[in-house]
Amino acid sequence: MWEVAGTSKAGYFNAIKAAKNKHWSSFLLTATPQSQWTAKRFAYGRAQPRFPSLPGAETPQQMNNVLLDHFFPPKEPFSPPPRLRPHKSAPPLMTDEIARAAALSKCSPTSAPGPDGIPYSTWKQVNKINPSILLQILAPLVLLGYHPASLKGSNGVVLDKPGKASYESPSSFRIMVLI
Repeated sequence: MWEVAGTSKAGYFNAIKAAKNKHWSSFLLTATPQSQWTAKRFAYGRAQPRFPSLPGAETPQQMNNVLLDHFFPPKEPFSPPPRLRPHKSAPPLMTDEIARAAALSKCSPTSAPGPDGIPYSTWKQVNKINPSILLQILAPLVLLGYHPASLKGSNGVVLDKPGKASYESPSSFRIMVLI
């Protein structure tokens, strides 16, 4: 009984293998130039994403530091800002300017919030309910020409440059920065 089961099992798997070979041969015989890339993908599978191996970077944190040092070399520390004085030529900020400003009116209410974690839909509602709140926050910044450090932050994503022979140098990557 076990011999019959073993023979049946072997016959079943041999039939599957023969059917796959027959189908593959027929696919290759009728392949068009457009479908040859499909055949290549079937034969070799999808390419695995490259993960860089930079010298001196064994952990993701070390790799992060190497890339940051390459793309953003250290600068001398900032001197404290001089005393802020109002700009005489700065026109006063008006409530309707905030409502129609590109930063508020054209932002999607479903887009990701900024570093403060407050979504744009909330800022739009605040401006709709009481426009003077945003005016009180933004008017002094415009009048003094001051940009707080919190508005100078950015997020970056490191992407590998295609077609590089080696990805062991930070110059084999590019950084996309979202301000």
